[in-house]
Amino acid sequence: MLNAKISGIASYVPEYVLDNDELSRMVDTNDEWITTRVGIKERRILKDPEKGSSFMGVKAVNKLLSETGTAPGEIELLICATSNPDYRFPSTASVIAHESGLENAYAYDIQAACAGFIVTMQAARAYIQSGLYKKIIVVCAEKMSSMTDYEDRATCPLFGDAAAAVLVEPTEEPVGIVDGEFHIDGNGLPNLLMKAGGSAKPASHETVENREHYIHQDGRVVYKNAVRDMLSSTLSVMKRNNLSVEEVDWLVPHQANLRIIEAVSGRTGISDEKVLVNIQHYGNTSAASIPLCLDEYKGRLKKGDKILMTAFGAGFTWGAMYLIWAI
Repeated sequence: MLNAKISGIASYVPEYVLDNDELSRMVDTNDEWITTRVGIKERRILKDPEKGSSFMGVKAVNKLLSETGTAPGEIELLICATSNPDYRFPSTASVIAHESGLENAYAYDIQAACAGFIVTMQAARAYIQSGLYKKIIVVCAEKMSSMTDYEDRATCPLFGDAAAAVLVEPTEEPVGIVDGEFHIDGNGLPNLLMKAGGSAKPASHETVENREHYIHQDGRVVYKNAVRDMLSSTLSVMKRNNLSVEEVDWLVPHQANLRIIEAVSGRTGISDEKVLVNIQHYGNTSAASIPLCLDEYKGRLKKGDKILMTAFGAGFTWGAMYLIWAI
């Protein structure tokens, strides 16, 4: 049976570094407060107001094509996971595909918030196993700064900008995506959303004045649900695949909050040295966070490593995925 493997990975972050000291001059906060609560020291920001998420996505895709020696014309499908599309329409995926020269590829977006990478990987897996496509790019591109309110001390320290891309291909080897579990709970809507800008509440002078085009989050509710749901989905995937704590080589959680990461990893029993973390340098980059982390640590990963990934985001949407590293 065909399986879907990651055969290449690349990422891009903007050059501009917004550290806690600079942020403290913008809003009433400080380095100690931010570090203690969320574990973030700095984040990357795409400063150019005329460049959207696609700019970073193109950078990541072009780097991926170069490093894997893949011609743009070989790609058959590109799926972009983003909560920060360049436009309401067309899709950000279509922009990235065009700018990257993927003239033979179809392209579309998936909106699964911070769980976007693993949800999109599940879709890519289905395409590969069906035989419909053989070369797929999954790209996660998030200009989180575009919807961050830098007057809100509770949320503005959390988010950064980044993009990451993986090449997904078929294999008959015992590597690649093994299993995934995904859930949704619409009751979470009021606790994590952008209140205006969609068809339910179109933009108006009033919505702009009320700052409703930025991220709204009830941090306590999100924290509680994220810990519970990331943990339960991870343990469920481990149980279903008879995967013991000792057999797990790496846990890669969504990089939203260091306290969430520590709570989830601690309760799984997976040792700290097996948990990949880079939130201190990049903050929460939403769908891009897991592949960005994988790319940063790829020098430590080896073929055959058993990797668990888990994420939680707006919706609420969450899940976990088990894959065996193939590179």
